[in-house]
Amino acid sequence: MSSFGYLIKEGFKNLVHNRLMTLASIGVLISCLVLTGSAVMLTINVSNIVDSVGDTNVTKVFLDDSYTKLEAVYKGKELSQVANVSQVEFIDKDEAIQAYRDQLGDEVFANMSGDDNPLPYAYSVKMDDLSKYDDTVARIKEVEGVASVSSHREVAEKLTNLSSFITTMSLWIILALAIISLFIISNTIRMTMFSHRFEISIMKSVGATNAFVRVPFIIEGIVIGLISAIIAIGLLFVLSDAIINSVQKILDFKYTRFTEVMWPIIGSFVAAGVLVGSLGSMVSIRRFLTHEGNEVLGW
Repeated sequence: MSSFGYLIKEGFKNLVHNRLMTLASIGVLISCLVLTGSAVMLTINVSNIVDSVGDTNVTKVFLDDSYTKLEAVYKGKELSQVANVSQVEFIDKDEAIQAYRDQLGDEVFANMSGDDNPLPYAYSVKMDDLSKYDDTVARIKEVEGVASVSSHREVAEKLTNLSSFITTMSLWIILALAIISLFIISNTIRMTMFSHRFEISIMKSVGATNAFVRVPFIIEGIVIGLISAIIAIGLLFVLSDAIINSVQKILDFKYTRFTEVMWPIIGSFVAAGVLVGSLGSMVSIRRFLTHEGNEVLGW
């Protein structure tokens, strides 16, 4: 512990002495973190869009023609109790025929009112999870008095597949970028250690422990990770807001902005920067710590 201040100072000196490689590592890690954060924001917002489209994707449930209005109204309670059904809304057949009359003119529907109205009472049904669409429709059809259900199975399936695809792709992107960052930082630390190979040789010769040799390089990796995380957070904040503002002019949906999920992302970025930086350092220095004295120099 008495040498800890010296080791921290050495870690920062390494950053300055190898500033070109340090800047290269910071640049690569910033790029990886920004792309990772963008993938996360994309996944969140695509999920929101899918949910929004799913909310507007209502399924019509038509009741038996023999049902009176009172019986049809009471049937709504049974429909609302079906698993995965989030909302039911009664459709009065008189209001439905009036809507058709407003759209297509009185001539077509002149004699279709009152007892001559051919439309049944119906309900518009919304679901919580579109991936359970088929099972939910099957349960709705089991309710007594349900004559038919208008199927939107294809739309529900496409929305579910889109959400799954985006989530899977984002996870693979995050994994690939983490590996790339680890590789770049480990190479940077390796270059640093190569330039300090004489110092490492001397320290090992006089009995320095592996931990004493390792700490400055781990500190170097952690500092690279922290600097990269801070800059990446600022860039993601600016870029995500600019992109959302542009997209919102074309597709008017409710988007999740960076400030709404800021703290989990900041925590993840800092943790990822520290973890990748320290792991890169430990991986790089491992080979040097297995030799003693002049073996470090390859003599």
